[in-house]
Amino acid sequence: MAQQRRSDVVLDSVRRLLRIGATANLLNLLQKQHPADLGQIFGELHDSERQAAFAVLVERQPKLAMEGVSELGPERGALLLAGKSAEDIVKLVQEIASDDAAALVDYAEQTAGRIMNPNVFALNEDLTVAEAVTALQSAINVEMVFYLYVVDARRHLVGVTSLRRLLLVSPETPLKRIMTPDVFSVRVDTDQEEAARLVASYNLLAIPVVDEENKIAGVITVDDVIDVLKDEATEDLYRLSGLSGDERIETPAFEALKKRLPWLGINLGTAFLAASVVAAFEHTISQATALAVFMPIVAGMGGNAATQTLTVIVRGIALGELSWANARKALFKEGAIGLGNGVVLGVVAALVAWAMKGNPVLGLLLGMSMVCNMFVASTVGTLVPLGLKAIKVDPALASSVFITTFTDVVGFASFLGLATIFLRFLGPQ
Repeated sequence: MAQQRRSDVVLDSVRRLLRIGATANLLNLLQKQHPADLGQIFGELHDSERQAAFAVLVERQPKLAMEGVSELGPERGALLLAGKSAEDIVKLVQEIASDDAAALVDYAEQTAGRIMNPNVFALNEDLTVAEAVTALQSAINVEMVFYLYVVDARRHLVGVTSLRRLLLVSPETPLKRIMTPDVFSVRVDTDQEEAARLVASYNLLAIPVVDEENKIAGVITVDDVIDVLKDEATEDLYRLSGLSGDERIETPAFEALKKRLPWLGINLGTAFLAASVVAAFEHTISQATALAVFMPIVAGMGGNAATQTLTVIVRGIALGELSWANARKALFKEGAIGLGNGVVLGVVAALVAWAMKGNPVLGLLLGMSMVCNMFVASTVGTLVPLGLKAIKVDPALASSVFITTFTDVVGFASFLGLATIFLRFLGPQ
């Protein structure tokens, strides 16, 4: 709490000093901040404020300014550099770690190239073990060496060996005799989530990154992967709720409004679709008004069941555990779960409705519609994200809108449709 209060005070002071043009005082305040705190301050400022604060600091303290920019993140960090000349950008990125520099200026966002460290340690296949050990001992300014990558004369990645292996063979042995030619690698344009998935799946400490000619370009280490998995998990969680992945607590209200409003607008449109289903049964509801009491239960339980299924399925897709190849098994499993939940909870709901209104037929209709809707919710919660993935649409972002529509429409249609058929057994309630 004390740290948060201090951050708030510093942020307010930065804004005040920017507003009155007190450049010297602003510089004095900014250069006292830790890079991580500086990145947080930059992140909470508006775009114009961020540009102004960065301009003040980078003129006198370029290293600290760039360290703060690297903490800010590659997208917004790159925007701060966008107005500068190529010569100035080259000078500035030399102030920070090479992997942070690559994230700012070289590769597309969310790719392996964006998160890799270009200072990768690799040796020619014709070197001997003794020469490799000497090279390792003199290596500086390179990412921590977990594996020794082996390249040919044109720097194509041809193999990998472990440091332990170097200690167990004769010093005169060429590296190409002890290397493993089958190397897990990713291209610079590979999605960062796929790179992280490979590292996690095969328990790697690092993975090399190659260009389109299979020449080694960098390395991604396990600490980079942890950051990617954290960011991707946050992004998927946000998108399941129809939120932008970059929204944070400190995001200005108007900016957050612009990010949230489009999907809420779509939800409003689908809500009217569900309302049109209810409108089609107005006569039935007017004859048995108790139906209106229990309608939200059917739709709500279907929505909850769909959310559970959707969470499991989207996670499976994100981790590479689920695809069309094994979708049938997942579909049958989720369908069975939905059916089972529908039967158990439908019986409970039927008994409660019977006790509340004294009409067993009303309870039976409620129970039957819950079985139907929860089964549909589970199957649709499986099929929709898989279908969206097949057409290259992010299932975490779009699935919830479609599934909410399905469960509302099916829930209302099944309950009110059955009530229409058995209306004479209901009577006014």
